[in-house]
Amino acid sequence: MTNEKPWYLSKTIWASIVTVVLSCSSFFNVSLDHDVEAHLADTIMQFLTALSGIAAFFGRLSATTLISRKEI
Repeated sequence: MTNEKPWYLSKTIWASIVTVVLSCSSFFNVSLDHDVEAHLADTIMQFLTALSGIAAFFGRLSATTLISRKEI
């Protein structure tokens, strides 16, 4: 890899940001009325967290350029 790109064009960076945001979503105390809805919401959040982690992994494997540290 000899080419560089800004950090905000990296699929790995964005998938990692999504993973962190999703994993911290329980701090927002979103309350649901029914147990089934709460279980479904928890399952969806776990699935999306896993999916974004997989995207970060494969994004890094498929990368062809370096991420530069240059400011915007």
